[in-house]
Amino acid sequence: MVLQVLYLVFLVCNSLAFISCVNEEGLALLSFKESLMHYPEGSLSNWNSSDQTPCSWTGVTCRQDKVVSLSIPSRNLYGIFSPALGNLSAIRHLNLRSNELFGSLPYELFNAKELQSLVLSGNSLSGSVPADIGKLSYLQTLDLSQNSFNGSIPSSIVQCKRLKMLVFGENHFSGSLPDGIGTSLVSLQKLNISFNNLSGSIPEDMSNLSSLRATLDMSHNFFNGSIPASLGALPETVYIDLSYNNLSGPIPQNGALFNLGPTAFVGNPLLCGLPSKISCPSSSSGSNSQSLIDNQSQNTGRSPGMNGKHSNSSSGIFVITVIAGVMIGICIAGLLFSNWYKKVCACKVSEHFVGCSFEQKFMARKDFSCFAKDGLETLSENLEHYHFVQVDLQVNLDLEKLLKASAFLLGKSGIGIVYKVVLEDGRTLAVRRLGDGGSQRFREFQTAIEAIGKIRHQNIVTLLAYCWSVDEKLLIYDYIPNGDLASAIHGKSGMVSFTPLSWPVRLRIIKGLAKGLAYIHEFSPRKYVHGNLRPSNILLGQNMEPHISDFGLGRLANLTEESSSSSSFQLEQIMTETPPQNSPYVQRVASSLAAAGTFYKAPEASKVTKPSQKWDVYSFGVIILEMISAKMPFKRIGSLEMDLIQWFQLSIDERKPLVDLLDPFLAPDVDMEEEIVAVLKMALACAHKAPERRPSMRFVCDNLARFA
Repeated sequence: MVLQVLYLVFLVCNSLAFISCVNEEGLALLSFKESLMHYPEGSLSNWNSSDQTPCSWTGVTCRQDKVVSLSIPSRNLYGIFSPALGNLSAIRHLNLRSNELFGSLPYELFNAKELQSLVLSGNSLSGSVPADIGKLSYLQTLDLSQNSFNGSIPSSIVQCKRLKMLVFGENHFSGSLPDGIGTSLVSLQKLNISFNNLSGSIPEDMSNLSSLRATLDMSHNFFNGSIPASLGALPETVYIDLSYNNLSGPIPQNGALFNLGPTAFVGNPLLCGLPSKISCPSSSSGSNSQSLIDNQSQNTGRSPGMNGKHSNSSSGIFVITVIAGVMIGICIAGLLFSNWYKKVCACKVSEHFVGCSFEQKFMARKDFSCFAKDGLETLSENLEHYHFVQVDLQVNLDLEKLLKASAFLLGKSGIGIVYKVVLEDGRTLAVRRLGDGGSQRFREFQTAIEAIGKIRHQNIVTLLAYCWSVDEKLLIYDYIPNGDLASAIHGKSGMVSFTPLSWPVRLRIIKGLAKGLAYIHEFSPRKYVHGNLRPSNILLGQNMEPHISDFGLGRLANLTEESSSSSSFQLEQIMTETPPQNSPYVQRVASSLAAAGTFYKAPEASKVTKPSQKWDVYSFGVIILEMISAKMPFKRIGSLEMDLIQWFQLSIDERKPLVDLLDPFLAPDVDMEEEIVAVLKMALACAHKAPERRPSMRFVCDNLARFA
């Protein structure tokens, strides 16, 4: 009996010790963990209440047993944002970006007075930002972008005088900017409030943000009024983006504003003056004439009313002058139109001759026009409704040069027609027609194209400019001379000579492709996805360096109402039949070579509507296997088809020698077997059927960097 009592006392003591083991900091973190409804297995597995402190837990950093940093980004944490984190009294850095947290910002969070960095971007948080945020006097980084916050930006934000980075983009904030934002937050190096519903005028005191180093992004809001000339006082290295607002009046031509291109101001139809294409209306003629009459009256000691005869004659002269000016303008316009019409007619007569200009080829056939909808009759009317925007300001390109160029058809696909265009100065461009889409979704089109235009990488095709009208959408790119990767691997019908790629060249292409894809994935916190990667849209440059093309075109095709979604959906339905349980082959209906693109798509792509970067990783893996083997992405056996991944796995299971898996043209490079096998393993990992098992493109780049 005594032993039983002692044993019971021992158990109770152990339980008490277990309960009281973790300190208050750990209890706060465990409370946060309990508020989560879901988190990936293993991501918080070492958060145990049996530890004395949480300092060894994943994402936790301590000093003197106090939590000073909690960083758990991109872990798919799903649940309510717990107020318990406000009990971490010494925390300085909190990073929970790119998760699935929802709810409002708890007031308790702002009890952490030593907080220096608060990064919550890419979640589903909502509600207003509490005014208590002004209590965080040590705050230097505040990133609440890509959430659903609403209401006005709290005026107390100006009390956070040490802020260096303020990012509120892609929310639903409304109202005007807080008073004193320019005079109080003078330490700001980056300010991004784009894609909100902010309104009112741009404060004059924004010019005091002299510490800005990166961007001042106020685009995609409802700011109105004129652009303060004082913004020109900002550092000239700062990129100022005021696009897609309701701003009006002349664009100031001073300081930092003077160096900006047209993309910084597009979407403000009431703005005028350089660098926009809209001239400011001249309102000085009448006032100058009137002031001149007044001055003459004062000089003669008479008022206009007392000298009616003189006044009437002056007014008559003024009216005659105006009419004469209008007539001269009409004559000039008539001459220009006549000259243009003659060129079109001449082109119609000799269409079969090489050298017909880009403008003439399409105008004559009514196939293309940045201006006209119903032919030449509406030319003058529609000249007012086109937009030609130069994205790359380092290239001297305008619409006039493009329309004078010679054009040659390169190809046609579901995403439009591509032309090779040779300018008069010898420069060669590629122009893609997206076709008719109406004006209803113009702003969405502009938003999508601006995102594409910001992508700048040596392994991604550069967008130079675009043209939009009700009838036509044109994208102007650099021309890449050596064709596409598909032709380089398999050859092409009509190709005079075929030079197979050596392994060092293939490896260089693989590395460049990985770098370009990693850049797309990491360029923006919006987690861009290419979504349609295949050898035919990987172009090869002068030195066989790869250039990824067609990024963002799927979205643009939808916006121009030419998407072939219904046909592609039916195709995917056909191509994903359930295979027999005991067969290594996938039973599919025999398809044409044109359907091969389906085999580059990840298995989950036909089931999940939201694109994932893991789709691109899968496509990358299939492309690498194709480059190694020179085999198409599927093999047909009668009415059955097996994809390239299964063929590789089957060959490995059957222990076939490496030479049987390789492109026969790689025989001279068998001494690089170890390198080829390593890349092959990486490709198979990328093409894993489970998305979570595929590596990131950054990981792939780091591994490929090991090879010379």
